[in-house]
Amino acid sequence: MQSELFIPESAPISLQENSKTTSEIEKLRDEIRFHDYQYYVLDNPLIPDNEYDNLFRKLQDLENQDPSLITPDSPTQRVGGKPLKSFDSITHRIPMLSLNNALTEEEAIAFDKRIREGLDQDELQYAVEPKFDGLAITLTYEDGKLVQGATRGDGYTGEDVTSNIKTIRSIPTKLHILDAPKLIEVRGEVLMLKKDFARLNKEQEEAGQKIFANPRNAAAGSLRQLDPNITRTRPLHFFAYGIGYFEGIPQFERHSDAMNFLDSLRIPVSSERDVVQGIQGLLNYYNKIGNKRENLPFDIDGVVYKVNHFNYQEQLGFVSRAPRWAIAHKFPAQEALTLIDSIDVQVGRTGAITPVARLSPVIVGGVTVTNATLHNQDEIDRKDIRVGDTVSVRRAGDVIPEVVKVIIEKRPEKSEPFNLLNLINSKCPVCGSHVIKQPDEVVARCTGGLFCSAQRKQAILHFASRRALNIEGLGEKLVDQLVNENLVTSLPDIYRLDLDTLAKLERMGRKSAQNILESIQKSKQTTFARFIYGLGIRNVGEATAKDLARYFGNLADLQSSDALKLQQVSDIGPIVAESIFQFFSEEHNKHVIDALIEAGINWESSPGQNLLEGKLNGMTFVLTGSLSTLSRDEAKELIEAAGGKVSGSVSKKTNYVIAGEDAGSKLLKARELGINVIDENAFRLMLN
Repeated sequence: MQSELFIPESAPISLQENSKTTSEIEKLRDEIRFHDYQYYVLDNPLIPDNEYDNLFRKLQDLENQDPSLITPDSPTQRVGGKPLKSFDSITHRIPMLSLNNALTEEEAIAFDKRIREGLDQDELQYAVEPKFDGLAITLTYEDGKLVQGATRGDGYTGEDVTSNIKTIRSIPTKLHILDAPKLIEVRGEVLMLKKDFARLNKEQEEAGQKIFANPRNAAAGSLRQLDPNITRTRPLHFFAYGIGYFEGIPQFERHSDAMNFLDSLRIPVSSERDVVQGIQGLLNYYNKIGNKRENLPFDIDGVVYKVNHFNYQEQLGFVSRAPRWAIAHKFPAQEALTLIDSIDVQVGRTGAITPVARLSPVIVGGVTVTNATLHNQDEIDRKDIRVGDTVSVRRAGDVIPEVVKVIIEKRPEKSEPFNLLNLINSKCPVCGSHVIKQPDEVVARCTGGLFCSAQRKQAILHFASRRALNIEGLGEKLVDQLVNENLVTSLPDIYRLDLDTLAKLERMGRKSAQNILESIQKSKQTTFARFIYGLGIRNVGEATAKDLARYFGNLADLQSSDALKLQQVSDIGPIVAESIFQFFSEEHNKHVIDALIEAGINWESSPGQNLLEGKLNGMTFVLTGSLSTLSRDEAKELIEAAGGKVSGSVSKKTNYVIAGEDAGSKLLKARELGINVIDENAFRLMLN
């Protein structure tokens, strides 16, 4: 007989209670917006991430109690909506025109001369700012709330990207002002910071996905995704550079005043903006920003000069599709021609094999370049890059230089196409393990895993992570020291560490060292699923590790299985099966596993699901609230050990919702859908 948790009907909410809840919600929203501004705009977080998460979760819970209180500008609504079939067109109230360029100092001097003569002035005041290398957009706020975001398009008509714009955390959905203007259009650029671009491309490369050519392409591609959920995962930023159409704000005298006003609204503006006098002020600013260019967090391709006074701008007007009162003074191109002397390979910390061009030294953007990434074999084939080729090399910020294109006309005779696997004879140049390339990936990888020294730090951190062996205190800084000093050369060495060795390390006293040793000792008693996950097998995440542990029950059966047998496990296809088979086929990995077992790592074995079917096979559970004797993780492990699955959301496919104290919106959703709701005792009865 099923046990059902009794839930009393909610009492009517009084107007006084509703008013109190509304006030609390608004206070939370303002607090979260403030911390968003500190973190995403000022890069100055004031509270730890977990404190921010608690504030956000509290707001979600209050809004879920009364969905009528949810507003479009709430921080909880910064989520991707449903994918679009296409973008709608938007006609700009005021055209978003482009700027004319000055490529030399002489052209900048000529610009200033034209302006002075046109206005009959001896010297002018200019507003100056970096020229962001991003995607121009316009944001429309009505009564202080963000209602629309659109691309520049052809200057007159753009695309409606509102859903995507709302996922960018540095863009406020509500302006920081008491008396909000009736309408204001904010013009600016969406871009990707250099560090975020480098991280994104590394993730793309390791996942075998498309590599972006530069931060601008990455930002543009991310913003123009038809699925806002994809945009939400991309690290985009925004900087404003002006105001378009407006109603209900002061008529500013100067552009600099307008920018200060935007800053007061907590709209991101560049801290590098300035006001200068005359042509010498312009050139001094150009040189100052040029010298700082490499150290700026974002890419720029020049600086922008604008006549600061709006009345002068009106007098000067426009020519063709550009204003007479502004110009972009561009920096010299960061590309140069050189020769590819040879091609080598590097092994990344996840085993990715990356080809690297060794170049004849060439100065690019003021820096001598001798190496350039070639990304992968597909990129080499697409650009037809060969040893001996003359190539155009680009350097953008802190990103490693890359080959833009080959100058075919200068190619030497008898040159041969480059093949990565032939170069290394399909063996890892670091550890000698096999190198394989899956059909659905562009990246070739070393299968050495636990043995390969190039992957050592990442392997240790993964092995010690909370979801794996859960060795508290074994973090990145300590692992760096252990590896750099050759104290840990493979995973079993973790279990050979002693108190004196650890206590001598930097920022490590005997008490801290003792705590880590106790955590290492405690990690020896684990589960089969955690051990499998901790090995860091390619394509094997936490869920797959649990499936393998349930199905095989013991290490010997798992190690001896071929790819065909592995595919009998739920949700494991040919690619994942091949990754697992290759991993256990490597003698290096077998030796490491044997050494870990000898070090004392153990778990309770079981007959395996292939011999013993679980009691909860095919059932889907959702956990909500606080259980009295189990943690969520423990309850999840019990369900999965019995063959069931745990979902994070309630749907018609849910079989049971296990509800504890302070159950939230998931419980309400279960009642709406008629899903069986049980308590912890009923859950234990099901297992027994």
